[in-house]
Amino acid sequence: MNNSRLLSHAFASFTFSALAFLACALFLGSPTRAHAGWGKPDADFSNYDVPVFEQITNHIKAKVTAKLAKGKLAHDRYFIIPFAYENKGNDPAFSHSFMSVIRVFANDRHPQLTEGLELRRYQNRDFEAFTISWIPHDFDRNPDLCVFDGFGSRLFASWNKCPISPGKSFKLDETIKLGVNAKNAIGMWGPYEITETAFNLAVRRLHLLNSGAIKYRADDRLTRKDRIAINCFHAMAGLEELFPNGGLFGTGFKMWGLNGTRRVLIEYKARATKMGLLLDPVDIKKDLYGFVYAPSRNSRDIYDPFDNTASAYHR
Repeated sequence: MNNSRLLSHAFASFTFSALAFLACALFLGSPTRAHAGWGKPDADFSNYDVPVFEQITNHIKAKVTAKLAKGKLAHDRYFIIPFAYENKGNDPAFSHSFMSVIRVFANDRHPQLTEGLELRRYQNRDFEAFTISWIPHDFDRNPDLCVFDGFGSRLFASWNKCPISPGKSFKLDETIKLGVNAKNAIGMWGPYEITETAFNLAVRRLHLLNSGAIKYRADDRLTRKDRIAINCFHAMAGLEELFPNGGLFGTGFKMWGLNGTRRVLIEYKARATKMGLLLDPVDIKKDLYGFVYAPSRNSRDIYDPFDNTASAYHR
């Protein structure tokens, strides 16, 4: 090969490499990709200055209103909204699964409120709502959650030294505040319509938790069966062993945060639908909507575990 051909070949190789590098740099450096990562939609900043709790309740109101359509309600309607939050490392101590339950009252009837709940109103609809959010009673003041303590405790439940704690079911605004304080990603599914029987079961679960008869323990493998203590995951799922714990070797490993609520939804799909308690179809992947923490509008390092577009929020 003569010198001119060598120079031509070298120049062509250099040009191709330079163009490839430039295209890659422009692609990776583009602010539209900095937030989301490969193949994912960008975070939505249109409601960035709206507090995330308000974003969440607005989302719920819009979805429930669409399901109710216009006109009068001839009978009460019931809905559940499963939630989860987690941090970037999906650490169990910073993860939580919880669920809100809504009852929309029929028109032209005097609402028979559930004990302990208050009457609320949105547009022309009267409703009541509560949240099952089971964590240690003092978690808002002492957020150092003990999940696994001791060598091998993740594999062997009897080796876990974490204590049993009095529990408390926190309200939705209180729970969201805990997630925001930790700058967590917050996910929600639904709302899904349920039957009156399912609503009553949820009320019974809330009363059980509020009674003090059962306590809290993040790792409840040894305490759930006898209803001594349960975690947030099982507070909103079944107390009986309907499903294995999931995770590595059935230990429940990584079954927290978004994965924990996904596991609950697997149970709902399999059992609640079969029993006629859950009226809406569930698509665990497509139904998930997220809210992600961004310290500023130009943030580049956002933890966004959601496949669909997530709404950005700040503290």
